[in-house]
Amino acid sequence: MSPFEDYSKYGPRRPVKGGVQSRSRRGSFARTWWGRAFIDAIEQVADAGRLARGRTYARSGQVVNYHIESGLVTAEVQGSQPRPFTAQLTLRTLRDERLDEVLDLIRDTPGMLAQIASGTIPKELGPLLLPTTAAELNFGCSCPDQGWPCKHVAAVCYIISERLDDEPAVMLTLRGLDLDTLIGGVQRENGPTVSDDLYGENIVLPDLPRVEFRSAMDDLDPLPLRQALRMTAEDERTAESGLRELRALYQSLDG
Repeated sequence: MSPFEDYSKYGPRRPVKGGVQSRSRRGSFARTWWGRAFIDAIEQVADAGRLARGRTYARSGQVVNYHIESGLVTAEVQGSQPRPFTAQLTLRTLRDERLDEVLDLIRDTPGMLAQIASGTIPKELGPLLLPTTAAELNFGCSCPDQGWPCKHVAAVCYIISERLDDEPAVMLTLRGLDLDTLIGGVQRENGPTVSDDLYGENIVLPDLPRVEFRSAMDDLDPLPLRQALRMTAEDERTAESGLRELRALYQSLDG
């Protein structure tokens, strides 16, 4: 389809009830560092005209809904047609060297992992998490506009920038990361080094524990013992004699 196609012939956008409402009514989108940095990265590589129309769509609540998963945002955006279009924003997930850079930075920065665990994403991770080239992004939509992006996907980008205002950790999801992956990566590098002494020949073993010895008679409850002796003895003197003999026997075994 020609880039000069007159899309106004499709009619005005259809209003949406219950769509995603943006906070921005005019001016720029996003109010925090992460939200602003994300939309700045998009605006560096995307078509300016369609981005402007995307801002209008976002403010009008044309984004019906959206879903975020690893490296992908899928949304329904209402345009001029009876059914919403399906718009997708894709970010390249971090792997190999880029992921190693993220883990190295977290490992070398005291307290950074704790910040991430609390939901705060330090700005120092920005150069590694934010898309810096068009190759790290892709836009797709079921609408007839072949712009990159079309206004429907552009609207989704602006909605996501406001989501990052509230939850900067979403940036990790957009890059295919999660807290467990980061913790596991940091812990693997910080784990114990493998010893060259594979069979433990040079290991110094600790001393054996000392066993606290107690006489068997000290551990016995004397009352049931006396009762048992009385049941088999002729009289109390015989029972007492039996108790003395048992004590003497155990003492000889202890020695």
